[in-house]
Amino acid sequence: MKSIVTKILGLVLLLAAMGCSGKAEKKTKETAEAKIPSGSLEIEKPQLTFGFIKLTDMAPLAIAKEKGFFEDEGLFVSVEAQSNWKNVLDRVIDGQLDGSHMLAGQPIAAGAGFGRQAELVTPFSMDLNGNGITVSNDVWSKMKPNVPTGADGKPLHPIKADALKSVISEYKNSGKPFKMGMVFPVSTHNYEIRYWLAAAGIHPGMYTADNVQGQIDAEVLLSVTPPPQMPATLEAGTIYGYCVGEPWNQQAVFKGIGVPVTTNYDIWKNNPEKVFVMTKKFVEQNPNTAIAVTKALIRAGKWLDEPSNRAEAVKILSMPQYVGADEVVLANSMTGTFEFEKGDKRSMPDFNVFYKYNATYPFYSDGIWFLTQMRRWGQIPEPKPAAWYEETIKDIYRPDIWKKAADLLVAEGRIPASDIPVTDGYKPATSDFIDDNTYDAKDPIGYINSFKIGNKEEPSL
Repeated sequence: MKSIVTKILGLVLLLAAMGCSGKAEKKTKETAEAKIPSGSLEIEKPQLTFGFIKLTDMAPLAIAKEKGFFEDEGLFVSVEAQSNWKNVLDRVIDGQLDGSHMLAGQPIAAGAGFGRQAELVTPFSMDLNGNGITVSNDVWSKMKPNVPTGADGKPLHPIKADALKSVISEYKNSGKPFKMGMVFPVSTHNYEIRYWLAAAGIHPGMYTADNVQGQIDAEVLLSVTPPPQMPATLEAGTIYGYCVGEPWNQQAVFKGIGVPVTTNYDIWKNNPEKVFVMTKKFVEQNPNTAIAVTKALIRAGKWLDEPSNRAEAVKILSMPQYVGADEVVLANSMTGTFEFEKGDKRSMPDFNVFYKYNATYPFYSDGIWFLTQMRRWGQIPEPKPAAWYEETIKDIYRPDIWKKAADLLVAEGRIPASDIPVTDGYKPATSDFIDDNTYDAKDPIGYINSFKIGNKEEPSL
């Protein structure tokens, strides 16, 4: 009897030992799968949820997740598509999202007092360029005779809005206000289409406390349409043109409903586009997590700007959980070309830039440009002194976080030290605009006063 009890007890102990061993093996496997490097940051919040809008320039988020860059940092990230830019902003502010792909103007407006106010920060600029202005086939047929052509008979680029002036007059004379779409009041797209129109002497309208649509004195009525809905809204005739990011300009070409006439590369060469945004509170409570996120995104930008990786990037972005557009549409702009009229595909290697030209660094000068445009068009209703522009942007753009992340990547051998800019946060003055006007971020008042259309400031401010 005693021997039977002893055997049973031994069996129980053996099974228990096997169970413990199994758990240990599972724990070891999970640690290995997490791919956390030795000497990594102590992550305060490893489980994160980030948002995005279905646009090509959300690519750094998709790549950081799909290529394992987030996991390399000990981060376990869910990436969720959002319905519109207001939803993105609200969910980040309310803490439903830990961070998000966002319009550069959104954290700036939130800090400058336009729209919903909040303390938001961006440690990472997601890309340069990437937008276009598309018009309907009918509008293009009327614009085209006004556009100079080259020896090959094709339109010469950049196409200025001067070619649109007579078309706007024709629509107005027939009793139809000329309507165009942009994606959000503080979007790059809004400021780019306004810049393009105003450079040709076409008034895009002013914002006031009583006119939040920004249509005071407007010769072109601009309204908000979410990016994925742009082609359908154009096809329905609700708008006659729009400014949007990819792939929604190329989608109009693909569907045969419109023609892109210019890109934002031509409006402002290598202009900043989207940013990655978190709340100031999140960054203060989770400083190492913010650095780790930035590290993963910098790596994603670098991966994306290797030309040999673009075809794979297109496949990833075409997945339904990301942009969900056809590969052929995404490839039109992501692989170094851009198609204007159907069949007029031109080389444009810098249409989408994710890393080179210090694209990921959040320059103060980029942010100040948005503030000047908010003031120019009346979204900031009162005059501000020049010092206000610098003080405001330094609370929002956080190159210090970017620098900590980049320094760690250099130490790990993931990026060369030469990829870290030596800068005070300001790019040199530039005249790389469609109207050749010069922008110097250290003289925001002089810049605002340099435009014929828009608010003017007292030089002493």
